[in-house]
Amino acid sequence: MSWGVNLFGLLLIGFIVWWFCPVRSAGIKAVSDAVDVIVGDGVYSPAVIEVSRGDTVKLNFIRRDASPCAEQVIFPGLGISAELPLHQTRQVEITPPHSGEFEFACRMGGYRGKLIVK
Repeated sequence: MSWGVNLFGLLLIGFIVWWFCPVRSAGIKAVSDAVDVIVGDGVYSPAVIEVSRGDTVKLNFIRRDASPCAEQVIFPGLGISAELPLHQTRQVEITPPHSGEFEFACRMGGYRGKLIVK
């Protein structure tokens, strides 16, 4: 019986690690000045967005998840945050000040993404 409890515990731990994994979707290189970012199922999709230094990018966040965690996106390294209304598009315009990686997340950190500026 105890091996069953241990197995269940290991599976539960694996699920929790998978659920809170920082990046679960593939990244894209922004080829235009606007990128649609779907907010749903616990992830931003795409979760990694690559832009060129000096370019202004418009991130169109489309929230499909009713979870309270998905209500806001925060770019702590850029001092930017935005409320994300359910089933609507919210555009966040960003001109990164320098090259580097800028993380973005929901206010509880469950949804995570990265803006890479090269």
